[in-house]
Amino acid sequence: MLSPGVESQLYKLPWVCEDGVGTPVGLQGHIDCGSLLGYRAVYRMSFATAAFFFLFTLLMICVRSSRDPRAAIQNGFWFFKFLVLVGITVGAFYIPDGSFSNIWFYFGVVGSFLFILIQLVLFIDFAHSWNQRWLGKAEERDSRAWYAGLFFFTLLFYALSIAGVTLLFVFYTQPGACHEGKVFISLNLTFCVCVSIIAVLPKVQEAQPNSGLLQASVVTLYTIFVTWLALSNVPDQKCNPHLLTHLSNGTFLAGPEGYETHWWDAPSIVGLVVFILCTFFISVRSSDHRQVNSLMQTEDSPPMLEAAQQQQQVACEGRAFDNEQDGVTYSYSFFHFCLVLASLHIMMTLTNWYKPGETRKMVSTWTAVWVKIGASWAGLLLYLWTLVAPLLLPNRDFS
Repeated sequence: MLSPGVESQLYKLPWVCEDGVGTPVGLQGHIDCGSLLGYRAVYRMSFATAAFFFLFTLLMICVRSSRDPRAAIQNGFWFFKFLVLVGITVGAFYIPDGSFSNIWFYFGVVGSFLFILIQLVLFIDFAHSWNQRWLGKAEERDSRAWYAGLFFFTLLFYALSIAGVTLLFVFYTQPGACHEGKVFISLNLTFCVCVSIIAVLPKVQEAQPNSGLLQASVVTLYTIFVTWLALSNVPDQKCNPHLLTHLSNGTFLAGPEGYETHWWDAPSIVGLVVFILCTFFISVRSSDHRQVNSLMQTEDSPPMLEAAQQQQQVACEGRAFDNEQDGVTYSYSFFHFCLVLASLHIMMTLTNWYKPGETRKMVSTWTAVWVKIGASWAGLLLYLWTLVAPLLLPNRDFS
């Protein structure tokens, strides 16, 4: 939808850029109308996928086993499900614009906020499993190479974080200006130092032996990354190198009038890469990893069910056969809800968190900045809770 070849077809739709009398125009408010069309097309594609998965979120509530008739819909009827998705997508492109884009923007804000937290949970889980596996190999083989590897990557992540903070101060702050950016960078840097110190406190180590600086370094690097994403949406052009004004003579200057938005700037590209890595991780690890299974509300198969599955696998000559008659292996409803959030997060990433303004310009907003900063703080609090929870609730098993 962002490709130039699609633009000519988008002009035929009812929500094309129009002036006050309904005449399509090519340039409004220092930005090509085609840019607006691309953004709004992404909004409608996201609306279609989010609506589709939300429909299945409601449909699959309380499905406990494959004996429920709805389980057959989850695991089959693919032609009809794709047909429904295509139908919703086509219908979404004929929604009159009106206030649709502005309202759907806030849905995207909330969904993306929640998905950023899910990404942080996945990164924390990845660091925990990584740390446990390498420490286990170091003890089994009595080799210091595994300890050296953990130390190297911990040092690397902290070095990247320090370099990131330095670059943020250089490119996203100005002397005597950009006070909000300076406060955000300084606060997050301070919070990261604090959680790193807490992670290696003797009492925390005693209550949670697997806690260490590797997890803290991953959280620190991810926090600096989210801070970068937030600062890339600051609407002040003095403090945001991603906002440029397109003048009639073909030059680009920072100024108070209008924005020239970028489709594939660095924050968007890195954000998409992180999204793909998280999706890949949860896909390949959810089958045999306890922490990811807990996130996806997946329970380990009971022994009797495992035995039945093994017998059926032998009977099927080695082919894997899912037996969910006694209980589903993952929450169907929560699975689709995660895809709703993923659809909204992709929408906000592709549109760089811009929203259509009153003058039909794509404008950056402080809403996006505060949501991302808030997500970084919530993520730090979540990681802090994983460190102190065994101390505050000693009677619970956090292994």
